[in-house]
Amino acid sequence: MTYEVIVLAAGQGKRMGASKNKQLIEINQIPMIVHTLLVFEKDNWCERIILVGAPLELDILASLVNEYGLAKVDCITPGGKERQHSVYEGLKNVSSEEAIVLIHDGARPFIMIDAIHRLVEKVSVYGAAIVAVPVKDTIKKVENEIVTETVDRKSLWAVQTPQAFRLSTIQAAHDKALAEGMLGTDDASLVEYAGGFVSIVPGDYDNIKITTQEDLYFAKAILEKRKAQGGN
Repeated sequence: MTYEVIVLAAGQGKRMGASKNKQLIEINQIPMIVHTLLVFEKDNWCERIILVGAPLELDILASLVNEYGLAKVDCITPGGKERQHSVYEGLKNVSSEEAIVLIHDGARPFIMIDAIHRLVEKVSVYGAAIVAVPVKDTIKKVENEIVTETVDRKSLWAVQTPQAFRLSTIQAAHDKALAEGMLGTDDASLVEYAGGFVSIVPGDYDNIKITTQEDLYFAKAILEKRKAQGGN
């Protein structure tokens, strides 16, 4: 089985408080976005990587692609104002109408290849599938700083990326959202809005999205753990 992946690297990551795009920050001397791209570069199921970046950073990304020999990155395209718009730009560059498309945040460098494969297998059956993990914490609904409800966490999952779709499914969902001015929280929410069904693939708690300075400590710890376990 094969897929194409859209990797999103256009966000500026204001919560990181850095002077540059957080995905250019180095983790163990390698830029975060390179850690992410290397996962797909090494995956035999991955046919192409479409990299979506900020318009003023495309040359920087192209330089990193060349420096690290990322041969599967054959398209680097500018993103839009919002994440959803950046995905839409990426979808324009998918090579085949029959493709399975993965959409992944460049700030999630720790996705495992076995999870990707389970995701691709699931989407080939259901048309849309996402990686997620069960919520571990107690979740409370709060209004005006007062708890109004304790939510049963048995049915709650924390959603990650990649999210995977048949191209026809996600393209139709994005087209509908664009036409109706709907801005979703993720790509799966657009499929849900369009009346589609989304399947879950259990993921890994290490598949964190690096958002704040504190997350960099966790990122380095994950790399050290994998090194000790003989991983990449």
